[in-house]
Amino acid sequence: MNTRLRDGHGRAIDYLRLSLTDRCDLRCTYCMPEGFRDFETRDHWLTAEEIRRVVAAFVGLGVRRVRLTGGEPLTRREAVDIAHSIGHLPGLDDLSLTTNGTQLARHAVALRDAGVKRLNVSLDTLDRDRFTAITGHDALPAVLAGLQAASDAGFGPIKINMVLLGGVNEDEAEAMADYCIARGFVLRFIEVMPLGESGRRASPVDLPAIRRRLQQRLGLIDGVVPGGGPARYLTTADRRGSIGFITPMSQHFCETCNRVRISAEGKLLLCLGQEDSLDLRTLLRAGASDKELGEAIRAAVLRKPERHEFNSAPGKIVRIMAQTGG
Repeated sequence: MNTRLRDGHGRAIDYLRLSLTDRCDLRCTYCMPEGFRDFETRDHWLTAEEIRRVVAAFVGLGVRRVRLTGGEPLTRREAVDIAHSIGHLPGLDDLSLTTNGTQLARHAVALRDAGVKRLNVSLDTLDRDRFTAITGHDALPAVLAGLQAASDAGFGPIKINMVLLGGVNEDEAEAMADYCIARGFVLRFIEVMPLGESGRRASPVDLPAIRRRLQQRLGLIDGVVPGGGPARYLTTADRRGSIGFITPMSQHFCETCNRVRISAEGKLLLCLGQEDSLDLRTLLRAGASDKELGEAIRAAVLRKPERHEFNSAPGKIVRIMAQTGG
């Protein structure tokens, strides 16, 4: 039997992003509105065993890459145990994790031992005061310590995710590129998306212009970096440095979308820019068998829309990024 998971537009779905929590120890201005407290209660989160069952179902349907996200996934006490429970599932080729880095120094070695192969670390600035202004917390030293711990633990390449914000940090593109190239990190610039009111208030940046600027300054050429995401990469001529550009707004990549997301409370989100979902938690707690779970996932994925509507309907998505799952 062909177990490969495909949507209704013929795209192979082989990448799952799974949120462990909608909570975060930072309050980034473009992600979480000031004073936001509308978090899910912990009993609404998928349990560790429910997560293992769901991931096993997706792997059985042909998914080969899983990324653990949040909120901040490492604020969940069982994060490392959950990673260990799914990190060695037969058929899973790649388990990765996206983190803000604040808890990374404590967990880097354990995550590596649990089977996490790759890390993405969100870092929007190298300026301590600016970091505090963006995130609401003076945590830049902790993040930099986490990056060092991850390097020491053997993770590589480590990817740095930098959301560029107009009038806030776009002037740091060159400095961040120099920082990452010197340390062997892969840098990815990301366009801010209109998820929730906080995302819509953020000022976008002309990412193609940043790309041209860096390409000229650093002599960048086309390159490829392993991973299941949508970044388009350039590398330095000596291949020591790689810089990716993720452009969901200015140059969307929906035609090659290979991923779905699961929120912390168990909603299978079929598109970052749409609201259609499948309530996996209710299925699991109603006693669905593994076969029924797989059939429900396959049927839902067939409904995956052709593309997002961020540009034509920017106010459509009410949920914030922390509720979406990275």
